Amino acid sequence: MTANAPGIVADSSASALTGQLDEVWASLATLGAGLGDADWDAPTACPGWPVSAQYAHVIGTESMLLGRPNPQVVTGRPDHVRNDIGGFNEAWIVSLASEPRESVLATFAEVTATRREALAAMSEADFAAESWTPVGQADYRRFMHIRVFDCWVHEQDVRDAVGLAGHDSGQVAEQSVDEVVRALGYIVGKKAAAEPGTSVRITLTGPVQRDIGVSVIDGRARVVAGLDGTPTATLVLSSNAFTRLACGRVPAASVLDGAFGGVGLAGDTDFGERIVTSLPFTI
Repeated sequence: MTANAPGIVADSSASALTGQLDEVWASLATLGAGLGDADWDAPTACPGWPVSAQYAHVIGTESMLLGRPNPQVVTGRPDHVRNDIGGFNEAWIVSLASEPRESVLATFAEVTATRREALAAMSEADFAAESWTPVGQADYRRFMHIRVFDCWVHEQDVRDAVGLAGHDSGQVAEQSVDEVVRALGYIVGKKAAAEPGTSVRITLTGPVQRDIGVSVIDGRARVVAGLDGTPTATLVLSSNAFTRLACGRVPAASVLDGAFGGVGLAGDTDFGERIVTSLPFTI
C-alpha cells in the first residue's frame, strides 16, 4: 500500500477495512434490534425510503458482492430512482418491503456474517486487484472504501429518522469523512467554480476533527497537505453537518441557518457559501 494522500487519515489496509465493515454492520444490527414497528416505517432523508429500506439496501449490495442473484421483481420507475444503480437498489427495496422486521434483520445478519467470512479470507493482493466500483474501474480496496462510507451513511439515515444519534466518531466515521475529502477537488474546483489561485480551509469541529486545505493549483483544485498564507475562505462546521451536506441529506440553507450546529464562514463568504451549497456529490 502507498502512503495516504493529503487529507486522508483512516487506515485502508485489508484488515482495517474488514474491521470497519464489521463495526458498521454490528452497529446497524444493534440499532435495528432496538427499533419498533413505528421506527421501521419511519421516513428517512432518502426520498421514498423508510428505515426498512436502508437495511434492504445494505442487504442488496452485500448480496451482490457475494455473487447472489438479484430479485426478479417489477419496480416501475419511482421519481427517486434516477439511474441504473438506483434501479438495482429499488429491486431489493421492493422485494423485502413486505417482509416482517425480524425477518429482514435476520437476513441482514446472515448476509453480513457471510461477507465478514469472505473478507477475512482475502489478502492485501486481493484488495489491490482490479475491480468495478460505483465510481468507475479501480481496485477492490477502493470499492471497500465506498462500502464503509455507504453503510455508515445509511446507518446515520436511520439514526436521524428515529432520533438515536450515535456512532459518529471512530475509524468508520473517519473513513467516511475521508470519502468526502476524496471528492473535495471536484466539489471545490468544478461544482463551486473556484478561481485560479484561490483556496479554502475546512475545519471540522467534531465528532471527527479535521483541518482540510484545498487549493487551485495549475488550474485544478486539490486537497493539499498545507495552505500557504491566508485561505480565500474558511468553513467551520461539525463533521455531522459536513457529511450530511455531502450526501444531500440536509439542505444547505438549513445548515447555513444553524442545523447540525450551523457553519461559520470567514474570508470570501460568497465563495464559502458556494462551497457549502456545492457539497452534495453522491449519486
